[in-house]
Amino acid sequence: MLDLIILSLHFFICFLISIAIWYGPKDVDSHSSSTGGTEMQPDGLVFIGKEDDIKKSQRITAKIDGREIVVFYHEGKFHALDSRCYHEGGPLCRGEIEDIDGQACIVCPWHNFKITLETGEGLYEGINPQEPSPTPKWQSKGVKQRIHKVTTDNGNVYVSPPDLSVSFDSDYFAEKYKQGGELAMGKQSHSEAME
Repeated sequence: MLDLIILSLHFFICFLISIAIWYGPKDVDSHSSSTGGTEMQPDGLVFIGKEDDIKKSQRITAKIDGREIVVFYHEGKFHALDSRCYHEGGPLCRGEIEDIDGQACIVCPWHNFKITLETGEGLYEGINPQEPSPTPKWQSKGVKQRIHKVTTDNGNVYVSPPDLSVSFDSDYFAEKYKQGGELAMGKQSHSEAME
């Protein structure tokens, strides 16, 4: 009986953690009147925030048509990509940026998947077994994460809405979290807690 109580308590705590993560920093929503000033521009760009504010915080999350994105400011450049990792939907907004083989990459906090900020490529370290002395080298899995074009104008940062005529692996989780919200996080939060 005690095991059942502990297990129920464990699931309840995981549920609360997932809600806290989901309702974490959501700074901008392009269709929310409560954020003030966030709106679609006539040229189709979406205002994300003030350049100086994003430079100070180094990252900001936003929603464009319900799709969560994250904008990073790293080494003098703005980068925007889907906020959910292509692998299993990890929150990239909580990841660390690392330099991998000369490329700035966000490292997913759930499973340490590495994604280039510039292109959205997934990177992995592999060897060529046909080499006489195989040494690990960073290689690309191809573009897995949707990136978004960032534009700056008069101290404001804008992001172009996604071109959904081309699909990327991250689209699945962008849509899942758009529709499922915190309930979609329950599965992953539980498996994280079990590790």
